[in-house]
This record gives sequence, C-alpha cells and structure tokens, in this order.
Amino acid sequence: MENLANLNIYKASRTIKRRENTLYNALRSIYEDSIFVGEISQLWPELPLLANLRCGLWYSQKFHSTCYFKSTDGHTNNWSFNTSRLNLHVALLAGQKGGCMIVDSTRKGKRFPDSMSKTIPIWTCVLNRAIWNYRTRFGLAGSAEKNESNDSTECDSSINEDSYSWDCSLHLPLWVSNTERALIEERLDGWTKDLEASGADIASIVLSLKKPLRPLWISQKTVIWLNEVPDCDSWDFTPIILVSTSSPSSNFQQRTTSEFSWRYIAGAGDDEESWARGLSPNLFWKHAYDLISSGPDMCNKKVADIVEKDRVYRAQRGKNAPQISIKPSKSSASSGHFPAQEQLDLEPLCMNIEEKLFDNNSISWLGETNLAVGTTQLAKDASGIDCVLSCDLESNSLCSKESEAHLNLSIVSSKFDRSSLLRNLPSAVNFAKNNLRNGKRLLVCCSSGEDISICVCLAILMSLFDDRGHFDEGRYFSETQVTKLELRRRLVFICQFAVNARPSRGNVKQVFNYLCGGNIKSTS
Repeated sequence: MENLANLNIYKASRTIKRRENTLYNALRSIYEDSIFVGEISQLWPELPLLANLRCGLWYSQKFHSTCYFKSTDGHTNNWSFNTSRLNLHVALLAGQKGGCMIVDSTRKGKRFPDSMSKTIPIWTCVLNRAIWNYRTRFGLAGSAEKNESNDSTECDSSINEDSYSWDCSLHLPLWVSNTERALIEERLDGWTKDLEASGADIASIVLSLKKPLRPLWISQKTVIWLNEVPDCDSWDFTPIILVSTSSPSSNFQQRTTSEFSWRYIAGAGDDEESWARGLSPNLFWKHAYDLISSGPDMCNKKVADIVEKDRVYRAQRGKNAPQISIKPSKSSASSGHFPAQEQLDLEPLCMNIEEKLFDNNSISWLGETNLAVGTTQLAKDASGIDCVLSCDLESNSLCSKESEAHLNLSIVSSKFDRSSLLRNLPSAVNFAKNNLRNGKRLLVCCSSGEDISICVCLAILMSLFDDRGHFDEGRYFSETQVTKLELRRRLVFICQFAVNARPSRGNVKQVFNYLCGGNIKSTS
C-alpha cells in the first residue's frame, strides 16, 4: 500500500479516490439512484424515458430510447450547437408523445451536468427558432393549433397572434449567471443559421411539435408535491424534463445497511471503462439483484463470471465477443435525396417514431441510396443485402464464399490510431463503387454501428453521390469544391436514418482529410 505521507496532495487525492471508487460502490450507487429515476418517471408515465449516452444508460432498465448531448458543448466559453449531434429524433418523439424525460448524472459534485444546464437548453432554443422561422416563412404559424376557418380574415389574425406566442427565448437554470446567459444569447442567431443550412429535416419537426420545446430540471434536491403534479397537457410548451440522478451533497458518502457498509459515488455511471470490468448496463440489470446482494467482497468475482459467460454465449453464436482484460488497480494487485436548403413538401416528410426510431436490432437504410449501416452482429442474418463492407478487427464469421461480395477492413478508433480510417477509405470507396454501379445493395457495418461505419458511409456518399443523392460514380465529386458545410449536410442526412449515429470528431476529420486528396476547398 502506498504511503500517503510521501505523496503530494494531488497523488494522495487520486489514491484515496481509487480506494473509494470500487466496483461494488459504483454499482450500488447506480442502483440507489435508479430508484429515484423510477419514482420520477412514474409522475409522468405517458412521457418516454431517454438515456443521455453513455452515463445515463446505467440508471434504468426500461429506457424508451437514447440521445447524445455532450457536456463539452455546454462548458463555459466553449458553448456549441453541434450539427453532427442534432438529436432530431428527440424533438420528433417529444412532439408525438407530448414531451420526454432525459436521464443523466455528473461526478463533479454539481446538481446537474453541463449537458443539462446548458447544452440541452441551447438545443431547445435553437430548434424553437428554426421552427418559428420555418412556420413563418411558409405561412404555417398557428396552423397546428387553430382549426380551419371559413373566414380568411379571422384565420389570418389567429395566425399572426400565434406567431408571436411561439416561445423562442433561451431558458437556462437559475445557477447560470447573467453574464454567461448574455454570451450564449449572442450566438443563438448564428447557431440557428447553421441548423437551417445543415439540411436538417425541420419540416418533420414542424409537423410533430404543436408547442415549443422547453427544458425543466429535476434532481434529488427538487421538492415535488405529489398531489399537485401538473398534467403535461396543461403546459403551453412541450416539456423536456431533465432528470439528474446525482446526489450533490458529496462525491463520496458512507452508507450502511443491515448487511453491508459502502460509499455512495455521485455520477457512478460515468467513464465506465475505468471501473465496469466489461460489465454493460444491459448485463448489470439482468443480474442487478445478485450483484447488489453479493456484497463488496464477492462483487468483483460475480461480475467476472457474468462477463465471461456472456462472452462465451456470444462467441458460440458467432457474435462479436472480444476477450475482456482487466488492468490491475494501482491500489491493489424519409426520401433518398439529400435535403435541400428548404423543404417545401411537408406531408411525405412526416415520420412515425414508433416504426422508425431506436431499433438496435435492425439495420438502417440511407434513403434510396442502396446503402445501409448497422452493427456487425446483425450483418450475418440481415436480409436484402447483396454485399457487406465490415470495418471490424474481427469479423471472420461474415466471410462470404464470394470474395467480391465481402470486404473486411480492420479499422480501429481514432483514439488508438489517428490514421487507421484514412488508410482504409480508398479500399472502402472502391469496393462500394464496384458494387453500387451494378445496382447491388451494400451494408457497411462495425461493432457499434455508430462511429466507424457511419464515417465510411459518409466518405462513400461524398465520393460517389451527387448533391441530390444520386449515384454517379464520383463525377459530381471530381467537379465540385467540397466544403465542411457540405460534409456536415451529408452527415445530417445519414443521421436522419441512423438516429443512433455518434461519429467521433477524429474519424470525421479523417474523412475530410481523405476528401482533401482531390480538388477540395476548406471552409469553416
């Protein structure tokens, strides 16, 4: 054991943190916080419950879907509205269900993570402004709420009145300072223009949302009178209820039950690679009772057994099943066309959330491009596929008798190799070109279906398709100066179909660098 007397303050605090942040403490803290999430979700049972990836996914076993709002987009002086993380499915779902609830947590001793304090409020405000601009531009303001009237004068007046009632203001929690609010508000118009220029399907959101979006904040410190819980329909806005699971009084709290003593960790679900030992949220909830009742002494062994049994189960069925290695702790041994600047035809763009979104057990077809994206484990049994481009390190089970119908590229994340994707893109694009020109349907897959495969599809769309989504073998690409704006527009197009897409910045940058090998003009 390290002698704390010989350590500086920083190393001493890190050592103490490692001792407290045990696997059992983390899982027990998650379990206790999940009880709070369950209680809040029952107050508005009609609202779907969403997990903000990745931390939020640990705090309930019954999520309707997921979303991806990053805290870094809300950090002070680093505010951002990121068009590669539009989360438009959240707005569509909220419009159809009358609102939604988003679950997340934070380790930093705060009541709410910055994703909830600023990122999501910025997102709701920018979307509200884009929706209001769209409705005003096409004379739709008020049409969602007002019944048809034979009196055109009365109809016009009601439209104008409702136009001004659509709330486009920025709603931030009280703990955000006025100075920070003012700096964020200065950027809202620019972010709204970025959204409108990205080609995002604003029309579908206009049809779905009858009232503007507005965030509400609930934490374990929030006082709610159970006999006065308001009905969502009574509000003049569509609520995005932000549920922070963290208890803010202290990062570590000693707690004792009749059986065990353990320490509560705020935001325990964060940074799962550092503590989960291969355990996933899904596996945790399948075995939650056994793990919690096992106590601190047996927890590590039980988790190891569960993870190994799951790995064997997946391997026997030809699924991705990497061997888990634990690093010893130092303290112990809609259409196929790309969206245009404005979308005029509203009806065909209306989406059915229940049929379209959040199905992790299916592949996502990218409109009428003959391109699909999904996970490697789904590729083997996928129907309607003529050829497969696999981006996994291990995908021998996918090997086809016809070598022309399958290509395996061992691409790793940019965290491990900053040029792995870049080196493999020429082969990927060439394989796609040879198959798409013959009218074949191509599936691009990776282990998660959310990052590398998305970026490979992005490179294929940029290189082989024109701006209307037609396959032209690269003629448009060779004759056009491609900009970062165009890259973002096509990424938005992909995300309309693959709603769980989460391409990393490093991989998107490699795609752009690949495209820069031609006649490329870089613009910010």
